[in-house]
Amino acid sequence: MTSEGLTKALGRAVTAVWGDLPPKVQHELFESAVRLSGSGTREQLAVFLHRRHPRTFDGARLARAVPEPDSLGG
Repeated sequence: MTSEGLTKALGRAVTAVWGDLPPKVQHELFESAVRLSGSGTREQLAVFLHRRHPRTFDGARLARAVPEPDSLGG
């Protein structure tokens, strides 16, 4: 297997257990991934991981269902 293939396999494994990792480890992995990929990926990666975290998956679905308040505070 190539280095690229091994890296992808490790990334898939981390994604599979993301919700079981301690918050400090999640933070360190997240920041490392952003450094390696560029700051433009921060939001995309956050959304990607948020949708895979068992405690936030249902909450993300509910948050999309709640309408945004208008700019007048209503």
